[in-house]
Amino acid sequence: MYVLCSPCILNPRLRAEGITKPSDIALFNRVQERCRKFSVDMVPLPCPETLYLGNGRKPGTFLERLNSPVFHTLMDELEGQVKQIIGNRDLPLCIVGVNSSPTCGVTSTYYGSWGDQPPKRAGRGVFLSRFPDIQAFDVAAFARYRVYLAAPLFSEAERSYNAVLAALLEKNLFEVYLPQEAGDDSDTRGDPEQHLLFRKNRQAIEDSDIIVAVIDGADADSGTGWEMGYAHARKKPVIALRTDFRRVGDHEHVNLMLEQSAIVVTTCDHLLAALPSPLLPGVDI
Repeated sequence: MYVLCSPCILNPRLRAEGITKPSDIALFNRVQERCRKFSVDMVPLPCPETLYLGNGRKPGTFLERLNSPVFHTLMDELEGQVKQIIGNRDLPLCIVGVNSSPTCGVTSTYYGSWGDQPPKRAGRGVFLSRFPDIQAFDVAAFARYRVYLAAPLFSEAERSYNAVLAALLEKNLFEVYLPQEAGDDSDTRGDPEQHLLFRKNRQAIEDSDIIVAVIDGADADSGTGWEMGYAHARKKPVIALRTDFRRVGDHEHVNLMLEQSAIVVTTCDHLLAALPSPLLPGVDI
């Protein structure tokens, strides 16, 4: 299993001068961490911009700096190299690109001003657009893989379901923090253990990229509701899984405040699509 990736994810020095921020480096590192954790090979794409303009180049759009017959010929050659890699290794899991790049953008690219259009426009960069049949993720989307699984855990049935759900997420290349495996599995704890567990779970929410919450039942579990609210306040995306077909109103599956602070899905397949899983065929993210 492998991904094709923008080469600057592995070597940020390939980027144009002055555009790399510490937050970019953190994302690049997280992409590498995810691939190492799940034994996904990272195969760098060739960098058309570096090969054409060299290192230490100034930032610029495709129309300003790259739109020439020589550059198009270079991309033809590089496309052939990438297709040879794919021929030798089969199709990659996906491409991991870097949004805004004139060549490797996924959902946005600095193409340049043309008519009344702004320099930055939606769509893939000019090099990634040569591989339309391979799904692509922006580096920021692929770096979001640490999941906090919030769910009731007070019965054998609940804990078994949580474990199955965690295994499904891990199979789809998500790292899962499961409170029942972190010590939240007994009603005989004293106050020191209670305080420690609270702080541990709260920190795990802060360290997570996404919260997945199970909200089955006549009403959502109160602890799960707190975890969802705290995550929302910390600006973490929350995806709520409700397989329970009961509704609390004409327009609500469950509590209004929980629904309005989360994306609510009703099946595991929809959950994986909402995350989104790189193992599912889909649109560019």
